[in-house]
Amino acid sequence: MRVSVPNIPQSLLSVNQSANRVSIAEAIERVSTFLALGNVTLITGAGVSVDSGIRAYRGRDGRYMNPNYKPIFYHELVDETEKGQSFRQRYWLRSYLGYPSVREALPNTTHYAVAALQYAGVIPRLITQNVDGLHHAALSIVHPSPVMVQESILELHGTLHRVRCKHGHLTERAVFQDLLSAANPKWKAFADTIQKEGGALRTNPDGDVAIEHLGISYDDFVIPECPTCLLANRHNNVHKPDLVFFGESITEYVKKRSYLDIENSDRVLLIGTTLATYSAFRLLKHATELRKPVLMIDVGPSRADGVQGVQKLEIASGDIMRDVVRNVLGIRGVIDSLVEEMLSSGIRKPPPKDDDDGLEAVGQQQ
Repeated sequence: MRVSVPNIPQSLLSVNQSANRVSIAEAIERVSTFLALGNVTLITGAGVSVDSGIRAYRGRDGRYMNPNYKPIFYHELVDETEKGQSFRQRYWLRSYLGYPSVREALPNTTHYAVAALQYAGVIPRLITQNVDGLHHAALSIVHPSPVMVQESILELHGTLHRVRCKHGHLTERAVFQDLLSAANPKWKAFADTIQKEGGALRTNPDGDVAIEHLGISYDDFVIPECPTCLLANRHNNVHKPDLVFFGESITEYVKKRSYLDIENSDRVLLIGTTLATYSAFRLLKHATELRKPVLMIDVGPSRADGVQGVQKLEIASGDIMRDVVRNVLGIRGVIDSLVEEMLSSGIRKPPPKDDDDGLEAVGQQQ
């Protein structure tokens, strides 16, 4: 089986983006005008979470910032042979060490600005490629019910915060993380040492970390049994996070709902995504085929470049979205205490550059 990591076509990587660069004031005005009439479907990517300290896959040139990035594919993770077991040991050790940085990340100013627009009904539909749950955390200010929050956001690629075994049983990630700790006391001590010393491993948006440079072997990492399967006296330690891996298809439900979200909107806004994955790019194609106005906020090359009907603004969303919300909501942004709370919330703390960063980390998704 030949499966490749999605990439932006080479012809687009060399496109001069200068024509799309705008001042902060112009960007605020253009985005505000685009959103003013409401009924907008928003599609977000990993760029939205960079200000939360979660490193993006790509830099300003559109290429992977970590040239050694080698994800595990779906068919490798679920392979029940000895080879598959080795792949799962590699995945779960790296994810075990990387998940805490995603779990502890806080929503940033863009997350809260988007939540304010959702709350006000300007953006009734949000489709995110992100698996970090930060849109949910921001929206929980106005929708304390997890069910209501979940219904308001479509996770195109799933979530890191749940784990599913091969028989379909779900386990909350916090519980699974504790099971991994109990089964691997040596690795728990290693993780505790890193945290105690204030160190951090380079974490990708999917919670995966690179640790090969430390000379670490995966061979002794123990993957726990599914607790639900054990209740039925069935042994099973084949798990995957409840997200879509490279080489895996999104569910029919998610595909249909994402199409409906585009069809039921009057216009489509894209923030922080290169649309490199086809599951996201086909939503743009669907929107343009339906002649929906499309506006994109991002920095660097994307698969949307050159697509007829797409306006693009080369600017970071964190520079403009709070002011956009104030423009669009007007007096409501002043007198509604919940809106004011959201516009006063959020961090802006992008991850520091490291030796693997070819260029400055900015808002891109896979």
